[in-house]
Amino acid sequence: MNAATQETTAPAPQPDAPARRILAAVRAGRPADLPGLLKPLDPVQRRELLAELKALRADLRAQGWENWRERDLVSPALIVAGAGCTTGAAAAASWIAARDLRRWRELPAGPLLDVLSDRQPQWLGDLAHRLAARAATAEQDYPLIRELVGLAGCAMPTTDGCLEGWATSLPASGTPLVDSLRGDPYTAELVPRLFETAEPVSSLNWSREPAGPHHWPTALATLAGEGLVDRTALLDGCTARLLRGGTAPHLKPYLAILQALQPTAEEERERAADWIALAADAPSAVAGHAQQALARLAAAGGLAPRLLAEMSLTVLFRPEKKLVRAQLVLLGRELVREPAAAPELLPVLGEAFGHTDTDIQERALKLVAAHLVADPEVHAALAACAHLLSPLHRARAVEVLGPDAAPADAAPYREILPPPPAQVPIEPAPESVEETVELVAAVVNSRTTNVEEFERALDGLVRHARRDRAALAAALRPALAGRWWLDPERSFHYTGDLPGIEHVAAIVLDARPADPAHPPQPALVSWRSSCHHPAFSVAAHARVAEAARHIAGRPLPFLLAFPTHTSGSLDPHTLIERLAAYARLGEAPGPADFAQALLRTRRDPTAIPGAAALGTPEGDRLAAWLGEDGAPAAVTRRTAPAVSRHYDVWPEHLTLDTGERPTVMRRFPKPFRELGQPRTATGRCWDGGDDAALVATLPEDRETLAAWSLPAITSCALHEDRGGTTVLPLLAAAGGPAGPALHLAVATGLGARHAEDRLRAVDALLALAARGELDAVRLGCDLGEQLTLGTVKPNRLADSLRTAAATGACTTIWSVLAAALPALLTGTADPRGTGDLLEMAADCVEESAAASPHPAGLAAVAARGGRSRLVTQAVRLAKALDRNQEPAPA
Repeated sequence: MNAATQETTAPAPQPDAPARRILAAVRAGRPADLPGLLKPLDPVQRRELLAELKALRADLRAQGWENWRERDLVSPALIVAGAGCTTGAAAAASWIAARDLRRWRELPAGPLLDVLSDRQPQWLGDLAHRLAARAATAEQDYPLIRELVGLAGCAMPTTDGCLEGWATSLPASGTPLVDSLRGDPYTAELVPRLFETAEPVSSLNWSREPAGPHHWPTALATLAGEGLVDRTALLDGCTARLLRGGTAPHLKPYLAILQALQPTAEEERERAADWIALAADAPSAVAGHAQQALARLAAAGGLAPRLLAEMSLTVLFRPEKKLVRAQLVLLGRELVREPAAAPELLPVLGEAFGHTDTDIQERALKLVAAHLVADPEVHAALAACAHLLSPLHRARAVEVLGPDAAPADAAPYREILPPPPAQVPIEPAPESVEETVELVAAVVNSRTTNVEEFERALDGLVRHARRDRAALAAALRPALAGRWWLDPERSFHYTGDLPGIEHVAAIVLDARPADPAHPPQPALVSWRSSCHHPAFSVAAHARVAEAARHIAGRPLPFLLAFPTHTSGSLDPHTLIERLAAYARLGEAPGPADFAQALLRTRRDPTAIPGAAALGTPEGDRLAAWLGEDGAPAAVTRRTAPAVSRHYDVWPEHLTLDTGERPTVMRRFPKPFRELGQPRTATGRCWDGGDDAALVATLPEDRETLAAWSLPAITSCALHEDRGGTTVLPLLAAAGGPAGPALHLAVATGLGARHAEDRLRAVDALLALAARGELDAVRLGCDLGEQLTLGTVKPNRLADSLRTAAATGACTTIWSVLAAALPALLTGTADPRGTGDLLEMAADCVEESAAASPHPAGLAAVAARGGRSRLVTQAVRLAKALDRNQEPAPA
């Protein structure tokens, strides 16, 4: 071999050896080695290396979760290497803050600072501010940002995230917060920004003990006293942040800082307009502080009567009775201190005449009587408001203000109830294939489908499959082209039934083989649960599976169970006509379809002769069903007055039994027999469901539905659950007897934890009253029982009944309360909140002029004496009942 050959075959030099060493360090997760390896590289080498690092980053990002250990090992070193190879501050900030590199690992600040230490100060400052502007990572990156700011000699960024990181870093163990703030060079710059963040800085709430070492309000007040922080800036920042508004927890730290600063009289006087605004609109604690500041100003003569009157007009309309009473006290003191202010202040008291609390009305009237001046305009203004007073105080108003305060003769009370829920007819199935396909596609692709849409789509598929299945399939296939079960690769391993109407559509399209020998959902059919949803699901699937099997063989002409009303109810005369049509066509009804039709049929004895005249087995079954065979199962209380059971650690609650329906158990198809089983609904039902679809399955047996729904409704009263009462308005509008189960469900719903759930129970109560189906005594007794058990809380019940009475149903609500109050007045129930119910009862009695005996225990409570809310409202109710029983003057 010659020299030339040797020279040609010699190993080539390795110019990328440094890059390979850096990549090896990155893959090995050694970020501390990278600064020494990166610093010798020139800009060209760094750009070439950056391309390799980006490829490595993309490879890591593409790996699955099973390689998380490798990503966690490599990511910190990759951050350091990439930051060292970027040339622009924007690119460096984007690389350092990248979500795929950060995960939950801490930023390797030391190696990063080392690798960036050779950059220009202006570049480092730009990087610091760009990192601070990234809301997702600025708080976590504060240590790096702080060091970068120190190296650059620039101003500290004041973004919300950077401020959060600064505040979080200060309370070090063993060092009081005030000392940390004193030694921090950015305190004076960043403290004013504490009041400008979108959300409160979290560390402001860490310590709530004023004497604690990390209590922010105490520390800031101390620094303000030492002159290290601008006191005026703190006061202005606090008031501005409170004026911005927010929830009480959000405003709590700023109020604490304001209280710790203890503003002087002059400082409070300068901010009088702020206190007036806060007293009007701020959360209760903030408004109370502002009210106290204004009271101090008024006592010192620093609050003009005009401003006090302006403030009072807003505070007296607040719902917090404590604030309203305090405002009346403030007005009374000002009237004593400055009698000349009476013409400006007294008309304001007239606004308090309309307060819902009669005790506040009484206090306002007493103030008027004590400070009334001989001014015709004041008399006229107060007399014009006298009609707002409760009847209990109107006679006293006439004594104080003269005959002009006497109420005008009012028209007799008239009970106002909403219109009864209307039975809305359901439209028939679409006549054309195109309309049917459009409706089926809407049902399949919609997350929520009402009963009418589902039933029309299902009946349309059945009808058009019989008329021309090929035409239906041709139109249906493109409309459902995106469904996974039409893709052989995606549906290859799926062997179960499709849900709902998709099962029928798949049979129409030959996308799913129909196996008549394969029973639908055999596991569910035989599975029993205290939850009622599985039984309904099995019955519903039996209908669509039966329709699908017929389409695959001999399609049915139409569905017998297609409802005539949107509630799911089926008119018996319509069902008779459908059965006659089946007989003329020589068709045998599907067992599941006919079973559902019977369960939906409205019980009308006049239809029995027509059913019997059909002369078919189905006609005879319908006739028997409209008689005793179809009577809803009896719903009874369990043995003992109210057998109860523990609900975890919560108070006890009632349970109900549904009786067996022998006809359903013997003659209905197996998937429907679970609906006829006797059941005790005692457990919490975790399986959700469409309440309208459940009601549409048994639209003429709302007692059974109410009993089965009671656990979910009870959970709304005992726990934080939501939505359990959505079934109540549907049940109130459904058919069948309105018996003890429905009344108990409504009673429990009236005590639900959340207002929207209580409102649904109120709607159900008013709907039953409008239909003449409300048993007020039964509902009242159920409420008394639930109050005794602790399931229903008096304050929640009072809120529900107040809402119902506000619609004009005062007589109805009083009838309910008259039966419920004895349990509270004479029983063992917790008396807290009883005053609210007595106030509600007195309101209804005074408004409706109801004349009835005193509820048991009312006289004893009214005779206790004292000024408690319970006794005051008991006296008021007793007087109202006595006044309404007095004979009218001749």
